[in-house]
Amino acid sequence: MLDDITLKFERVLKKVTGQGKLSENNISDSLREIRIALLDADVNYKVTKQFIDDVKVKALGQEVLTSITPGQLITKIIYDELTSLMGGQGTEISINPSGVTVILIVGLQGSGKTTFSGKLAKFLSERKRNVLLTAADIYRPAAIEQLKILGSQIKIPVFSIDGEKNAVKIAEESIRYAKENNLNTVIIDTAGRLHVDEGMMNEVAAIKKAVNPSETLFVVDSMTGQDAVNSAKAFNDKLEFNGIVLTKLDGDSRGGCALSIRAVVQKPVKFISLGEKLDSIEIFYPERLASRILGKGDVVSLVEKAQKEFDEKDAEDLEKKILTNKFDFDDFLKQIKMIKKMGSLKSLLGMIPGISSQVKNADIDDNQLVKVEAIVQSMTRKERTNPKILNGSRRKRIAIGSGTSIQDVNRLIKQFADMQKMMKMLSGKGGKSMFGNLKNFRVN
Repeated sequence: MLDDITLKFERVLKKVTGQGKLSENNISDSLREIRIALLDADVNYKVTKQFIDDVKVKALGQEVLTSITPGQLITKIIYDELTSLMGGQGTEISINPSGVTVILIVGLQGSGKTTFSGKLAKFLSERKRNVLLTAADIYRPAAIEQLKILGSQIKIPVFSIDGEKNAVKIAEESIRYAKENNLNTVIIDTAGRLHVDEGMMNEVAAIKKAVNPSETLFVVDSMTGQDAVNSAKAFNDKLEFNGIVLTKLDGDSRGGCALSIRAVVQKPVKFISLGEKLDSIEIFYPERLASRILGKGDVVSLVEKAQKEFDEKDAEDLEKKILTNKFDFDDFLKQIKMIKKMGSLKSLLGMIPGISSQVKNADIDDNQLVKVEAIVQSMTRKERTNPKILNGSRRKRIAIGSGTSIQDVNRLIKQFADMQKMMKMLSGKGGKSMFGNLKNFRVN
C-alpha cells in the first residue's frame, strides 16, 4: 500500500539524516525531491504546492536540539503536515441517537459501493447495531443478487422489491420495514454510472431528500488518482455528502487520491477498504497513514487487529505453555489461524516499522500458510503434541496426506524446533509471549 511514495520519502529523509544541521540549501533540496515525489504520486498540484510551502515555513529557522538529528526534525515536520493534509484525526460516522440511522452509499460504478456496503454492515453489526441492507441499484445487472449474497455471508437481511424500477420508493419502503422489524440501521446501496451524469445525480439527490440520511458516504476507487478527486468534488457540489470512503487502497502504490481528496473536497475520509474480505475495512486515521507513508509502520492498527482476533484466556494458556516449554503444533496451528484472520502477511509486515520498504518487492505468498496448515493437520494428535516421534516414515505419510513434499515437511519441523529453542531461551529469562503481553496493551 502506497509503496512508491513511501520509498521516495524514505530516500529523501535518508539524505537529510546525514546532514549536520538544517539549512536553507538542504531543506530546499529535500523539498524539491518531495515535490517531485508528490506530483509523481498524482497528488493535486495546488495541494502539493501548499504542502511544500507549509513544510518549508516550519523547517526554516527551527533549531536542531542536541537530542534530535536534522533528519528526525524534518521527519516530524513532514509527518505533522501529512497528518494535517489528510484531516488531522479520524472521524466517526454519525449515528442517530434515537430512531433509525440511515446511511446512504453513493459513487461511480466500479468504485466498490456494493462490497463496501456489505463490509460496513458487518462492521456496524459487530458494534451491536441491528442492520438492514437496501438494494436500491436497479440498473446494474446482478447488483441486487450481489448484495443478497453478501448479506447471507454476514447474516444481515437485505431489502429489495422485485420488479420495482423506482429507487426512491425502494429506499423509503426499506426504512418503513426497518422500523417495523426493530432494525436501527439502514445502509442504502445506490446505483452508479461509469462517469458523473445528470440522471444519476438527480436520482441520488431524490433518494437523499426522501430518506434524509444521517450519513451520506461517497465511495471512490483510490487507484484512479486525480479522477477520483474530481468525481468526489462533482458529487459533493451536487449532493453535499458527509464523508469519503477510499477503496482498493491496498492496490494503490502512489497515494495521490488519499493525499489530495480531503484538501480539495473539504470532507473527511471516514473509512478505507482493503481487499475483498468482508472484514477488511478500517476507520481512517490520518496519523496512521502518514506514519505508513514515512516508512514508520502502523503498530497501533496491527495491535488492534490482533486484539480483535485473540482471546484473552487463550493468550494466558499460550503464555503458560511457552513459559513451561510446552508449546506444540496444536498451539502453532491456532496462531496461524489467528494471523490469517488479521489479513495478508504482506500488509501485516508493512505495519511493522522499518519493514514496509523491505517487503515491497518480496514474494510473500499467503498460500504458504495454507500449506503449513495442511501439513500440521495431516499429523496425528500424538505427533502434534510430541514432534520428536516424527521419523522418516511418518514424515512421508504427512507429506502425502498434505499434498506437499517431504522437503516441505522437514523444513516446517526444523523451523518449529528452532522456534521451540527460542521460546525456551525466553522462558529461562522470564520472557513472555507477544500475546500474553498484548492483553495489557490498550488502544485509546
